[in-house]
Amino acid sequence: MADEQEKTEDPTGKKLDDARKKGQLARSRELSTTLVLVVSGVMFLVMGGTIAQAIFGMMKNMFQLSRDQTYDATHMFGAWVYGFSAVAAPVLLYMVVAMAAGIYGSIALGGYNFTWESASPKMNKLNPLNGFKRMFGVNGLVELLKSIAKFFVIGSMALVSLMYFQDEALHLDLELYPNNLFHALNMLEWAFFLLTLGMIPIAIFDVPYQLYKHNKEMKMSKQEVKDERKNAEGDPQVKGRIRRLQYQAAARRMMQEVPKADVVVTNPTHYSVALKYDDNGGRAPVVVAKGIDELAMHIRKIAGAHEVPVVPSPMLARAIYYSTEVEHEIPHKLFMSVAQVLAYVYQLRAFKAGKGKRPKPLKKDLPIPPELRR
Repeated sequence: MADEQEKTEDPTGKKLDDARKKGQLARSRELSTTLVLVVSGVMFLVMGGTIAQAIFGMMKNMFQLSRDQTYDATHMFGAWVYGFSAVAAPVLLYMVVAMAAGIYGSIALGGYNFTWESASPKMNKLNPLNGFKRMFGVNGLVELLKSIAKFFVIGSMALVSLMYFQDEALHLDLELYPNNLFHALNMLEWAFFLLTLGMIPIAIFDVPYQLYKHNKEMKMSKQEVKDERKNAEGDPQVKGRIRRLQYQAAARRMMQEVPKADVVVTNPTHYSVALKYDDNGGRAPVVVAKGIDELAMHIRKIAGAHEVPVVPSPMLARAIYYSTEVEHEIPHKLFMSVAQVLAYVYQLRAFKAGKGKRPKPLKKDLPIPPELRR
């Protein structure tokens, strides 16, 4: 019983779908943060100079005023328009790309999912004991290790950047204005980019860990798998009862068709097959009922009560039983054998009605193809 309660089975598709509807997906905040920072670092390298030039031009335009512009009250609005048009385009592009990176980073692991259930309040999160378990559990330890790793990795990258740009930074005061400002900005761009690269190993570790953690949380016990399969497919006892009822209903329908049959071909001890042939319909003979053992005996009993001829032909009865379903036409390979049986039945009816001679006994070795023999 303990083995059935232990969660050792991989989650089923239904379990994963239900978890997705509840917002329970594998997510990596480190992946999202890393992608946003790295993309921002790249955009800072590409767009930083352009944004700095735009801001420099805006400030220069706003603070270098002529005497007439100083007394012109409308000049302020023109300066605003100039400043917005100069700075807005590169800054907006930077923000849009960073926002796209943030959105993609959030759905890169686990895919897009929107649900209100994850936003609904959960009382178990207000339980202090659950909070302590999260803080001092395995997940809390992993988060602590990631924080320590980020401190050391990013600190090391910052130290490397500082040592690399040390000489250039110390000589900025020897450069002419505004070249020294743009030089300093270029160093900041590269330093920021190098710092963002320090997040990559953290994300590389966090992504497989989050997948492992999510899969572990979704694990199911053997009993849960059994219960889910039972709910999906139905209780075996109920399904068995339904099949019995369906079989009984089908048997009743067949019994109603037996009196309409032209002949019942039997293996005297086990098989019975009732055939009907409509010589005006242009169709081949149709199986209207078939059965084995008790059902076969019942078919023969009904046939006898309604004066339907019963013809023993064991091999033909088995061939029709296994090759043809009820309400289907017999295979064309059995046409010759069934035609001989029907001809015998029609001659027997004519003889009983005083309109013909007694028919010769039906041949025992009717032409049954080898692939239909049973």
